Amino acid sequence: RSLSSLEGLIEQIEFFVDAVSDYQSDFILFPELFNAPLMAQFNHLSTPDAIRSLAGFTEELKNKFSEFAVNYNINIIAGSMPIYEEDEKLYNGCYLCRRDGSIELQKKIHVTPDENYYWGTIGGNKVQTFDTDCGKIGILICYDSEFPELARLLALEGINILFVPFLTDTPNGYHRIRHCAQARAIENE
Repeated sequence: RSLSSLEGLIEQIEFFVDAVSDYQSDFILFPELFNAPLMAQFNHLSTPDAIRSLAGFTEELKNKFSEFAVNYNINIIAGSMPIYEEDEKLYNGCYLCRRDGSIELQKKIHVTPDENYYWGTIGGNKVQTFDTDCGKIGILICYDSEFPELARLLALEGINILFVPFLTDTPNGYHRIRHCAQARAIENE
């Protein structure tokens, strides 16, 4: 199936969850905006309308991730997805779907200028830790990893693992996020 169909994307997600769970991993991390291929069906819309249409898949994807977390006995950091809330504000958020069936959300704090300008995405206002059966974790979505104070706040709260789902479109962007994530690990031991 094509990744531009919801069924095809869910099939790919399950393939990776199944493969990683076979290694008895405790966590699997998906990338930022992993569901972007679904936007192909909204090419006829304006950019802000297309991303809001993509957000229409978020609830079903969140529920599928939670189902997979329980069925495959693995904690899933579900990348990030656009979240269009009832207040008509658009966020970039990452769900933690635990293997016990519970779900929590971390919103991206620092949206990029392009996310704000082209999509109208706004940043969240809370960085938080999450208790899991393998220790306390934190999630910083992409650009958030470039701001040392966010990782420091999480470290002061006692996280054991920092997850950084990201999406970049250039090698420079990839290396910037990778090196920033490594720097946050070194700075906070």
